Amino acid sequence: MDLANLVLQDTIERIFIEDVYADISRGIFLVRGENVLLLGEIDLDKDDFIPEPFRKASPEEVHALTVKKNQANKRGDKVRQARLQALGFEAEHSGEVLF
Repeated sequence: MDLANLVLQDTIERIFIEDVYADISRGIFLVRGENVLLLGEIDLDKDDFIPEPFRKASPEEVHALTVKKNQANKRGDKVRQARLQALGFEAEHSGEVLF
């Protein structure tokens, strides 16, 4: 099996959260060949189309919303794990590690 690495330049990551999005310049990306399934041409007209409920925001605002959402998810996970432990289930990744 032949694998080819990809070098992408001038990359932009578009992050969506809740009803906002931000474009963040990432620069050069190297994608290892075993992680490439399909590479195709992008329709730039469709790529520029943003669905109705989303509005563009600053990367700082999107990052703050992402941090807030991740913290809420962690709190929810802790509550869920506590409830499961009360029922006798062991929390994920809390068991003994064997080498």
